Amino acid sequence: MRQFWVVGGDYADTGFSVAAPGATLEKFGPFDSYDEAYKVWAGRTWATVDRATTRYRIVDEAGTVIDPRA
Repeated sequence: MRQFWVVGGDYADTGFSVAAPGATLEKFGPFDSYDEAYKVWAGRTWATVDRATTRYRIVDEAGTVIDPRA
């Protein structure tokens, strides 16, 4: 069964490749469905919508990023 995680948090800049100084990226899951992961992604994303250097992604067990905005 394919599983999904929501991964992200505060990054050093809008390149979203390095966590901000002192920050630890968060990981939520695993979720058994994309819809479950999407709900958590949406909640985290909307809670931080005004912070340009905060980002959350949905990834599967292979590490493939699934873009919820697509």
